[in-house]
Amino acid sequence: MSPRPFPLRPKSTTPRARSTESWHYPLRHHNYRIFITLSLVGSGGVWMQRLAQDWLVLQLTGSPAAVGLAVALQFLPMLVVGPISGVLVDLFPKRRILLVCQSVAALLAAVLAVWNAMGGSDVWVVYASCIALGITSAIDGPARQVFVNEVVGDAGLPAAIGLNSAIGQLGAMAGPALAGVIIAQAGPAAAFAANALIGVSVLVMIASIRPGELHHSLEVPDPTARRGQILAGFRFVRARPPLLLTMLLAGLLGAFGMNGPVVLAAFADGVWHSGPAGFGLFNTVSALGALAGALVATRIKRFGRKGIVASAGLFGLTQALAALMPTQEWFVAMLIVVGFMTLVFLTSAATAVQLEAGASVRGRVLALYFPLLLGGHALGGLLAGWLTEDFGVRTGLVVTGALGMMSAAVIGFLLWRCSARRRA
Repeated sequence: MSPRPFPLRPKSTTPRARSTESWHYPLRHHNYRIFITLSLVGSGGVWMQRLAQDWLVLQLTGSPAAVGLAVALQFLPMLVVGPISGVLVDLFPKRRILLVCQSVAALLAAVLAVWNAMGGSDVWVVYASCIALGITSAIDGPARQVFVNEVVGDAGLPAAIGLNSAIGQLGAMAGPALAGVIIAQAGPAAAFAANALIGVSVLVMIASIRPGELHHSLEVPDPTARRGQILAGFRFVRARPPLLLTMLLAGLLGAFGMNGPVVLAAFADGVWHSGPAGFGLFNTVSALGALAGALVATRIKRFGRKGIVASAGLFGLTQALAALMPTQEWFVAMLIVVGFMTLVFLTSAATAVQLEAGASVRGRVLALYFPLLLGGHALGGLLAGWLTEDFGVRTGLVVTGALGMMSAAVIGFLLWRCSARRRA
């Protein structure tokens, strides 16, 4: 018998259940309030680092294709490290993993700040930093997502997952916006230095989490069975076609839709001629749209797979429309809509994946999900850089938006087929 589709929110009519399902229930926990703050700040800092690296590569080379390579180098390591990181997350203390990863990220930011301030101009140094950050993020991402279970326990887990996914994605939008402003005012070195300070503040917040209030799993996995542990994640996803298709859709949208560093830099530099100030503005308004999308996504109790597919299609459509805007003012307005649809899709997809994955394999499932999403983002950076350089930024954005809509249509059809087979 095929596994039943999961409910994004468990049905219940009791006052206690309704209370724990409310989006603000996890905020009653002291540790979760700290955790959600460090998730927002830490996610924003990582994406600030990524954008500053991308802009510095554009400055050093003048090539959108080189920026695409930088984006790829930041995310491709996840394809290799991802499955292994899932085992690490499921076997070792998540709090310790977060401390190590944040220390490495802060060190990378500090090194690039000093190097750039001293006039460094070798692009391979930035590429090396991209790879190191990619490896760190491949471990930090699943650990951060799974750690929420230990912070709030089972009672408020669905609400906490939705809120945490939204906050993490919001940081992914707000970080580049802040980086754009800092770069416009003081240059990339200042953005790297600011991120190093952010990294230190995140370390302080992780250290302030109270270990005695964490909810540890009673299951004790065998650390020696690592090969089987890795394969367990693959087997779990393979046995659930709807889950696999949802993850695949996230990967496709990552490839065809999440190309902000390449596309927005090219629009600011070559279309509207607004430079770093315009780059910062574009990222800022995208973050405002993302904030609205995050708030909406966390309040939707039963989004469903149809809603996920529909939001993916609208995500691609809004991107294509943004490329056709005749003025910068209309382009900026459209970016708000793009940011909104980005967060609605990403939050609903991430919440769906985490709720279907059991606690014992959640780290390994997320370690497959994040490489698909961000590995697709890496390949999409190369695609967007090539399309932008050879055919123009408007054409490139229309093409990737159309591919996103096609992906949503194909995955939607396959999900319908799965549903029809279960009913037969």
